Amino acid sequence: MLEKAYASLPEKTLTRERFEIPKLESFIQGNKTIVKNFGSTLKLINREERHVLKFLAKESATSTNLEEGRLVINGKFSEQQVNDLFSSYLNKFVLCHECKKPDTHFVEKHGVRMLKCEACGALSPTKGL
Repeated sequence: MLEKAYASLPEKTLTRERFEIPKLESFIQGNKTIVKNFGSTLKLINREERHVLKFLAKESATSTNLEEGRLVINGKFSEQQVNDLFSSYLNKFVLCHECKKPDTHFVEKHGVRMLKCEACGALSPTKGL
């Protein structure tokens, strides 16, 4: 009976991932790209908006700012480009380099900013910013 129950479950419920990379919803307005769900996404990844904005500005080579919980990027960027930039940020500064879980935070050790994982205990240095 248990096998029959497992067989009737949708595939998505069988995956063990508890963290899915959030997708940013963006649109182009004039010469600016606006990301609608940026504020809520920051809460999911538990990072400071200043750090994420600085990374996105550096990687996109343009200025960014936050207006009413929405990210405004100067320049025209497709939704795919915005999500690629954000995914790059997640891989460098949110996901653990060892176990790939999002349970991380920044610690400073001997003047070096490190990413400490609460799940596996790994410490790894972060590059840039």
